Amino acid sequence: MTIGLGYQDQYLDENAVEQVVQEALSNLELDGKRVLFLIPDGTRSMPMPLMFTLFEKHLSGRVAALDYLVALGTHQPMSDEQLSHLVGRQVINGKAGVSHIFNHHWETPETFVQIGLIPSEEIGRISDGRLVEDVPVRLNRLILDYDHLIICGPVFPHEVVGFSGGNKYFFPGIAGQEIINFTHWLGALITSFEIIGSGYTPVRAVIDRAASFIPKPVHCFSLVVTHEGLAGIFFGEAREAWEKAAALSAQKHIVYVEKPFEKVISIMPELYDDLWTAAKGMYKMEPVIADGGEVVIYAPNITEVSYTHGKIIDEIGYHCRDYFTKQWSKFQGYPHGVIAHSTHLRGMGTYDEATGVEKLRIKVTLATGIPKERCEKIGLGYLDPSSFDPQDWIGKEKQGILVVPRAGEMLYRLKVNSSLANKEK
Repeated sequence: MTIGLGYQDQYLDENAVEQVVQEALSNLELDGKRVLFLIPDGTRSMPMPLMFTLFEKHLSGRVAALDYLVALGTHQPMSDEQLSHLVGRQVINGKAGVSHIFNHHWETPETFVQIGLIPSEEIGRISDGRLVEDVPVRLNRLILDYDHLIICGPVFPHEVVGFSGGNKYFFPGIAGQEIINFTHWLGALITSFEIIGSGYTPVRAVIDRAASFIPKPVHCFSLVVTHEGLAGIFFGEAREAWEKAAALSAQKHIVYVEKPFEKVISIMPELYDDLWTAAKGMYKMEPVIADGGEVVIYAPNITEVSYTHGKIIDEIGYHCRDYFTKQWSKFQGYPHGVIAHSTHLRGMGTYDEATGVEKLRIKVTLATGIPKERCEKIGLGYLDPSSFDPQDWIGKEKQGILVVPRAGEMLYRLKVNSSLANKEK
């Protein structure tokens, strides 16, 4: 059974949130149990200090252990200072009071334990034949040290899975590379254009199937958050709570416009500290950019393509899906998740094997601290952020120019079908 509150036209106050949390936790048999929460890192809008306070208030003294694991995926580990900001409590040596706050170390093989395997035949059915291969299911072995696992995280339109949240906090949040690469590549084959903000996708089906192997009870707090506040909180089994939040997210996080724009300027908040995360300024805007148009990702604070995958991106660059699939023998040895990221940022396009010509639907330009030479090397346009002021472009929607403050979480779509609806299959 799912409990919770959600509104399209208002936001929850702290008392309302606490009532949901108190009811949710009181319904679970947690007395004397070891409890591990999976939580987001600092690249997601989330009232984590409030949730942390409520979990501590309603579980401290009741449970044998109350700890937290940051579902980093392949993001950088968080420092004590960053963790302190995340949870709203001073964190020293990875501890806030008696609670451990663990970073997920994806790069360390010893982190993982295999809990299952999704056979190729099943993968073929789920993916509609796009991929047919065995998928090992590995997770951070820390989960085995606890009696109960609870996800707590927001839900947004997402370029790989449709809507984020739910069991995505396991996969890729604390998962091994095999399933991370697989799910991201499957999403890339479908294309971000088609999958973002859609309902129950093949990628989500793989994630939920993988979660079925988890040998511990799992529950989930799924939140719907905007920069204005918390619009919804739902608790229950992971899939059910996620479905409630995804339905509300579709109402709160999608903006519909009348016609496509020739230029979109995405002003990225500083919670995104590299292009890997700030690429959301492209994903969320691609559906409303006209053929031949341009998206400018404005983020002067960003100086790195990816702290974890930058060297690989320097080698492969940013290209459309078909650039890779039609030259697969050349690229198949690279991590498929990184290739997927490349296609998501670069958007729709075609590649002609005979001529070696790649035709891209839109131009992607960076107004960041990443040097011009590197932008050109990886196949992206460059603007000097010191000579480019997004404010100069505000109010020019009738001229086909849209400026999006705090881009990255709101998905933009066209109200009616257009030529943009002719998506690659």
